[in-house]
Amino acid sequence: MKRYIVGLGEALWDVLPEGKKLGGAPANFAYHAGQFGLNTIAISALGDDALAEETIEALKEHNLNYLMPQVPYPTGTVQVTLTGDGIPTYDIKENVAWDNIPFTDEMEEIAKNARAVCFGSLAQRNVVSRENIRKFLDATPEDCIKICDINLRQQFYTKEILEDSFCICNILKINDEELVVVNRMFGYDGLDMRGTCEKIVQDYQLKMLVLTCGTNGSYVFTDDGLTSFQDTPKVEVADTVGAGDSFTGSFCASIINGKPVQEAHKTAVQVSAYVCTQNGAMPVIPEELKK
Repeated sequence: MKRYIVGLGEALWDVLPEGKKLGGAPANFAYHAGQFGLNTIAISALGDDALAEETIEALKEHNLNYLMPQVPYPTGTVQVTLTGDGIPTYDIKENVAWDNIPFTDEMEEIAKNARAVCFGSLAQRNVVSRENIRKFLDATPEDCIKICDINLRQQFYTKEILEDSFCICNILKINDEELVVVNRMFGYDGLDMRGTCEKIVQDYQLKMLVLTCGTNGSYVFTDDGLTSFQDTPKVEVADTVGAGDSFTGSFCASIINGKPVQEAHKTAVQVSAYVCTQNGAMPVIPEELKK
């Protein structure tokens, strides 16, 4: 059986000033990894409502495989407002379908054949999804790449959720603002940025930690002491929605396709910069960026 690259967690609509667009990190991740020729799937839950039907239509439009059972809660939405320089702020609706993701036999079968899974802290805000995300991750093979892209949003995280996620994953993706929160929450106050990243890699036996710092570039720290740095390209920003997920998806796909860390990192930076020049989270990536 062909192995899966899985985006696992929230399925929602970003309600932007110009209208609503399908969003949520798992679908964004799966969509971008899929543009590199991999067998990807987005796993979540939908409501029994008109928005669920629109979600399915949008997923099909993007040629994105999905497994999203319907549950008796509304399909997720997020009110997104953009600052003058295109930076999004989010109002994430609670008690929605993706807070109640079941763990079905079909999901277990996909987990057993997973080559990589990307999950975050946001989808673990409710105990139902949290427990079932853990069941999914526990069912994956030994060689599965488990990426935690933590996504600290509003008040939807705790130290326990983050610590458990760090223990489960083997690649952690975090941004500079999130690193400040983790530094304080985990008592790493005496350490600088590099020291905190290296300590997290060591403490949680990670293969890699990916740190993005917006316009100040990005880093990959590995367990064998390698550090990769890439400058952030200067582009005209339309909006940054989905840029981080496109980075994660293209980085993961490049690693799976056999690229060395530095090359995978360069590809991820170029893809996410391109996504920033487009409206919405799921533009088609130009062919030259996939080489």
